Amino acid sequence: MECRRPGTDVPVLQLTRKSFLSAFLSLGLLALGFDAPSPAGTAVPAKDRKPKQDAALEGLPITELSADEAILHALNRLAYGPRPGDLERVRQMGLAKWIEQQVHPNAIDDRAVEARLENYPTLRMSSAKLLAEYPQPKPAQKPGPAAQDEARRSVTAEAVVARDLSSKEEQTLQDRMRKSEEENASVTAPPSASASYDLHATPSGNREPPSEMNPATHGAPGAEKRDPLGGGDPNAVPRAIADDSKRPQRVVEELAMAKVARAIYSERQLQQIMDDFWFNHFNVFAGKGADRWLLTAYEREVIEPHSMGKFKDLLTATAKSPAMLFYLDNFLSADPRAADRSAAERTARQMRRGGFGGRFPERPALQQGQKNRRGLNENYGRELMELHTLGVDGGYTQKDVTEVARCFTGWTIEKPREYADFKFDERLHDPDPKMVLGKEIHAGGMKDGEEVIKLLARHHSTAKFISTKLARRFVSDAPPQSLVERMTEAFQSSDGDIRAVLKTMTHSPEFWSREAYRAKIKTPFELVVSTARALGADVDTPMPLVRWTGRIGEPLYQCQPPTGYSDKAAAWVNTGALLNRLNYSLALAGNKVRGSRSDVASLLGVGASGDAKSALDRAVKVFLGGATGMATVETLEKQLDTPQVLQAKLDDPVKRVDLGVVAGLVLGAPEFQRR
Repeated sequence: MECRRPGTDVPVLQLTRKSFLSAFLSLGLLALGFDAPSPAGTAVPAKDRKPKQDAALEGLPITELSADEAILHALNRLAYGPRPGDLERVRQMGLAKWIEQQVHPNAIDDRAVEARLENYPTLRMSSAKLLAEYPQPKPAQKPGPAAQDEARRSVTAEAVVARDLSSKEEQTLQDRMRKSEEENASVTAPPSASASYDLHATPSGNREPPSEMNPATHGAPGAEKRDPLGGGDPNAVPRAIADDSKRPQRVVEELAMAKVARAIYSERQLQQIMDDFWFNHFNVFAGKGADRWLLTAYEREVIEPHSMGKFKDLLTATAKSPAMLFYLDNFLSADPRAADRSAAERTARQMRRGGFGGRFPERPALQQGQKNRRGLNENYGRELMELHTLGVDGGYTQKDVTEVARCFTGWTIEKPREYADFKFDERLHDPDPKMVLGKEIHAGGMKDGEEVIKLLARHHSTAKFISTKLARRFVSDAPPQSLVERMTEAFQSSDGDIRAVLKTMTHSPEFWSREAYRAKIKTPFELVVSTARALGADVDTPMPLVRWTGRIGEPLYQCQPPTGYSDKAAAWVNTGALLNRLNYSLALAGNKVRGSRSDVASLLGVGASGDAKSALDRAVKVFLGGATGMATVETLEKQLDTPQVLQAKLDDPVKRVDLGVVAGLVLGAPEFQRR
């Protein structure tokens, strides 16, 4: 049934009929990339389907979907897919009521998942405590032969993942990003407390605007060298966990495990999706120096509390977050004249005190002062407008980028190695008037940055940009313009109330259209979580699922560029990714993933000694709602008489159906890859 690649313990699909694998992957690429599947081979035009309004759909503008389809659609878009029994539970409650509960998550009892998170103590620690208890270890001596062998195996596994997921062009982009990071290496380690206030620190160079790159490859080879969240054997236990150590890697590992646990078990499903959405929108890369210790507080105190509130509050919280300040280098940004002002003030104080023996001190050599002078850093100013608010076509200029950067001078980090708290340092701030988008900003001190946030949060381009991203996440890669316009209007009329925008979207006919049904491709994280939910899996140890997410192409917290991971199909649809998705489904359904167990026989309601065709039909009904393209059904049926499915040699009279293989194949089908 399976073989293993050299240098890794990860099972790789190896079916007897190679034609099946070829047909399956070709079918997947076709269905995922070009055409949505039709239910059970039917070809009834959407315009001819006029199902009567079901009582479960009351209060919602649903005319093109049946009740079962609409509930499944909601669970796939506003949640991470249905668990066993969810469709009936939502039907009895009423779909509109379920949605209303989801947009008010604090009213939902979620103590069960909170109990699971008790196993991860770092989630409750402050950044100061994490820095103290999980310090960066001192440089180790040269590794011995065993460690070198382990490193070679790791590199081999990384090469396999890179080959599966990366094209030659994408690899070039990765190399470019790594080179850029190396050039800025001076700011990738936590600076000393005094460095935060050193007015002559070397400035980091301004980054070029981010290009549209394939996030599926970002962090895959490079990030794995820093953090074992992707690639290699998913069932292997990371060293920091196996040793129960205070290694800093454990901080991000527990964060990733908690993310998977919440997505699978939380009753506040829309909250989890919005947390993931906003984290990618305001992305911070865990592999950059101090951010490994700062991400926990960033997600806990910045993203989660504001994910359904006012956008301006969320934007303000990210701007003041030490994690964001460090990631985009704004903690180093200063008015280039700050050093001269500071020197002049010291001189004046000395003169008033009668210092220097009545002589005016000599001025240091100009060239030496300029060489080490800290300057203006435009990274945050650019990303604030391009990625966080207005969008690349939002109507700003390079001059606006510079002016915004001036407004945010002095927004820095206090004692990065000890407290890592936000601090506004007046000495680093540019006190002169600025002009942003045609508006003068001269409120003074920290208020300059706050005025910019207010200006950008209320701008029409921001309302449209955020509404478009939300519609793309929840509806389709190319959302209807009519829907985007109504969401934009809701954003502006509610002063950026995210909950109001979501309500406008979920009560729009475009959200419930036939065209939107199964129109989105699941990201690797969505696929991993939705498969576990569909199987009703009991996951005691989420780390293997974390590593499977990375192996399929989305290492958690490892997206290097500020764009975050994409939710467009083009980023995730390729042959290597589909093979890894199928391998994962087979492994999880077959109970071959460490720490995860599911009862497929009970779920399907058939015994292992039953008929293979009946088992397949039941799996299609349970996991796909019975809506499967004829090509998928024919491809799966051709595999039913193989030894892998029947658990017997071809001449063995005793046939036992391997329900795990049947379920895994259905969960690996193109229809399940869509949501």
